[in-house]
Order: sequence, then C-alpha cells, then structure tokens
Amino acid sequence: MRFKAFLPFLIAIAVCLPGIILRILGIRLDPATMALTCGVAIVGASFLLLWACDAIGADVSAALALGMVALVAVLPEYAVDMYFTWQAGKNPDSNYAHYAIANMTGANRLLIGLGWGVIALVFWIKHRKAVQLTADRRTELLFLGLATVYAFVIPIKGSLTWYDGLVFLGIYVAYIAVSARRPPEQLEAGGPADLLLALPARRRRTMVLGLFLLAAGTILANAAPFCEGLVGAGRELHINEFLLIQWLAPIASEAPEFTLAIIFAWRGQAGMALGSLLSSKLNQWTLLVGMIPGVFAVSHGTLAHPLPLDCYQMREILLTAAQSLLAVIMLASLRLSVRGALLLFVLFMGQLLVPEFVRTHCGSSQGTEADHMRDLCRDLFTLLYFLTSGVFMWRNYRFVYDLRLGLVTDRQ
Repeated sequence: MRFKAFLPFLIAIAVCLPGIILRILGIRLDPATMALTCGVAIVGASFLLLWACDAIGADVSAALALGMVALVAVLPEYAVDMYFTWQAGKNPDSNYAHYAIANMTGANRLLIGLGWGVIALVFWIKHRKAVQLTADRRTELLFLGLATVYAFVIPIKGSLTWYDGLVFLGIYVAYIAVSARRPPEQLEAGGPADLLLALPARRRRTMVLGLFLLAAGTILANAAPFCEGLVGAGRELHINEFLLIQWLAPIASEAPEFTLAIIFAWRGQAGMALGSLLSSKLNQWTLLVGMIPGVFAVSHGTLAHPLPLDCYQMREILLTAAQSLLAVIMLASLRLSVRGALLLFVLFMGQLLVPEFVRTHCGSSQGTEADHMRDLCRDLFTLLYFLTSGVFMWRNYRFVYDLRLGLVTDRQ
C-alpha cells in the first residue's frame, strides 16, 4: 500500500531521468527523438512541481507561498521562453526572437481557449452547472485586465522594450502585494500532494525541497535540447517551426496543470480549477512577458535595441491580447457558462486552424499571396474577439466596474 501511494512520484521521477542522463553524458539524438525525450522529462518535472506547490502552503506564510507558487508555476514555460530569448540576444539576426513570442503567445492562448473552456465543459457534463468563482478572484481579473490593456500598446508602437517589461513586472508585483492581504484560505491539495501533507513536518519539508530541486534541475537541463529538438524536428519534417513551438512546447509544460484542473472540475471543484488557471494566465501575461525584454537586453548587452520582431509577431501579440480582453470581460460576472466555454473554444480552434488552412489552400504554400491571406484571416479573428468583447461589455459593464473591488480584498 505504501509503495502504491508513492507510485505517482516514482513514475514522474522515472520519466525525468532519461533527459537528465542525456544532458549529463552529452548524448545527442535525432531532433524529433531529443524533443520527445526532453519534453516528456519536462512534463514529469512539471507534475513534481505541481505536487510540491500544493504542499508548500503548510510550511510558509500565505504571502510567501503565493509568491513562490506563482514563480514556480511558470518555471517550465519560463525556461523554454527564456532560452529562446537568450539565444535571440546572442544571435539577433536569427529566428529565436520569433520563437520566444511564439511560445509566449501560444501558452497564453492555450490557457484561455483550451484550458478555461475544457474546465467549464467538463463541469457541465458532470454536474450540469456553470462554473462559479469566488469574489476574491476579482483581484486576478482586475490585474489581468490591466496587463491586457497595456499589452495593446506593444503592437500599436511596434516594439517590446525593457520599459514594457517593467510595466508588466510592476503589475505582477502589485498583484502580489494586494493578494497578500487576503485572509488565509484552506486549499485542498488532492492526489499525491495529500501524501506529502500527511508526512511529519521535517520529512515533508525535506521531500518538498527535494522535489523542487529535482524538478527545477530537470527543467533547466532539458529546456535547451527540447527547444533545439523542436526547431530541428520542424525543419526535418517540413513543419513550420513557429507553429510547432507555439503549440507543442506549451502543451508539454501546461499538461500537468490542465490534468489537475480537469480532475478538480470532475469532482465538482470547478471554481478552484478555473481559479488556478486564471492565476496561471495572469502569471504568464505579466511575469513571463515582463522577463522577455530584460533577458534579451542582458544577453544582447544593451538596452538600446528592443527585441527584433516583425509584423507577424505583432499580429500574434494583438490576437493574444484580444482574446485576453474577451476572457476578462466574460469572466467579470464571476461565472463561466457552457455557452461561454464553447465560444472561447470555437474562437480558439478557429484562429488555430483556419489561417493555416487558408494559407495552404491559397496557391503556393510558400507564396506571399498565401501568407497575406493567412494574415488577413488572423486579423479577422482578432476583429471577432474585439466585436465579441463589445457584446459582453454591453451585457457585463456593471460586473466589469465591480472589478475595482479586487483592490479591497479585506471586504470580500
């Protein structure tokens, strides 16, 4: 029975080991195999991080736990994105800057379009109810809204600079400061994390620290070969590496959190599940985005040159911001219905599939006309997000105004 209880930990550790061994021994495999091996290792490490995060609240203050969990939660995504950003600074004429934006925008859009939508759909299938959030989630929605509003500045001025990063980081720090005033809440860990919480204090702390170190080491060791493996696999298989990095890399890092959120939704704790993904979205839209220009500046050795981006990347940022705007306005009522979930999912799948379908069926797939049609199609989905946001704003304007209460957490 004891062995069976620890089995999830043993499986997660086991899938981490091949990637670590390859990195220590310096063994290089073909790009597809390397990407798969290192990607699986990152998934295993992400599960370990998730379980350790669930247990850490028993040993530190609420404010410190919030900050640590927020930082650790984006570590897998951070490692991948920061690798691309660092390489972009060292090789400014390469495509690494484009890869960094691809991974960042893909991760953010996946959380809303797939993550939020699936949670609401699963909860409705099982319990025939809409997801209801608690009032204190207005804090996350308020700061997510602020970050989203500023995100529109980036495509308008056409650059992502160091001072943009400071704004995003400032929004994140302000969110942490406000959230620290929340009264302590009893979190239900669930699954393997319950085993950690049941351990004596000293043993629990030792095991949590060990899991953090192993997971962080695995992620950092596998980030570079995973990224390069994806790029190489895309070239070998003649798949657009931008799209491969935009969607496959975030799926690997987000899989454990999605899995746990779906389990909570199936058990009837959809508010907790959606709330965790809401926090992750805020962390990625502030902390992750805010770090990109700073890491690029350090790698490049100067603050004078912004991250080199073209119109395609600016369109991606604009589309991501438009989706985020719709999500904030829709969720301002603290309720996500199955219709709202389907809308988010359909728009997400549309912007994912339709532009590339149009591109590949518009003459030559490499031609400028096909690229132009793809960009127009993507712009159309951006416009759809804006128009839908306007409709929900007309319906939810009082709820949007009530988001200001997110600053007054002691009265909620």
